[in-house]
Amino acid sequence: MRVLAIAAHPDDIEWLCGGTLALCAQRGDEIYIAIATNGNVGSGEPGAKKDEIARIRHEEAKTSAAVIGAKVIWMDFDDEFLFDNRPTRERFIDAIREARPDIMFILSENDYHPDHRLAGSIARDCRIPVSVPLVQTKLSETSIPTTFIMDTIMGKGFEPEFYVDVTSVMEIKEKMLSSHVSQVAWTEHMYSIGFTENMYIQARFRGVQGGSKYGEGF
Repeated sequence: MRVLAIAAHPDDIEWLCGGTLALCAQRGDEIYIAIATNGNVGSGEPGAKKDEIARIRHEEAKTSAAVIGAKVIWMDFDDEFLFDNRPTRERFIDAIREARPDIMFILSENDYHPDHRLAGSIARDCRIPVSVPLVQTKLSETSIPTTFIMDTIMGKGFEPEFYVDVTSVMEIKEKMLSSHVSQVAWTEHMYSIGFTENMYIQARFRGVQGGSKYGEGF
């Protein structure tokens, strides 16, 4: 089976469905992670340059994906400036057509971040046009994937319909998220708690709801 997860930023997928992707990889599925933006404003370092931030975040995303043998598809829009227009939709369509997924995970349109909401909305809208031959992009049409909506960050405003027990792969999920070294210090400064710790809190919460130690909700 071919599985695609579409993120707005590097590190979204690891937090929200990294455990589920790890389980899919363990059973032999082919995993793709498509990332809409390059994360080029994701730094609190004084004097940081956008090009260098984007380069670092590319490398971190590749390191994370390698943990489960996933392939990364970059759309490379600027962080914080994702817009719904024809070029963006064509790039999303091509990302889906490149992966040719049987199953697709997308972000919630109720998440806190505008890039998350828009990436989820565009991915949802593009899941059918990917199958239409006369919707002509760089790549040829593919089948409509079965689509699941990922949890929001910290679960705010989201009621899952499905829960996946990710207890057995939490170390893998943590290793993937921890690959994003550049995000540790400044996210802790902003939120007064490490993002890995926050991820564990959310996974424990969804686990309790779903009847396991750690879980992910969809």
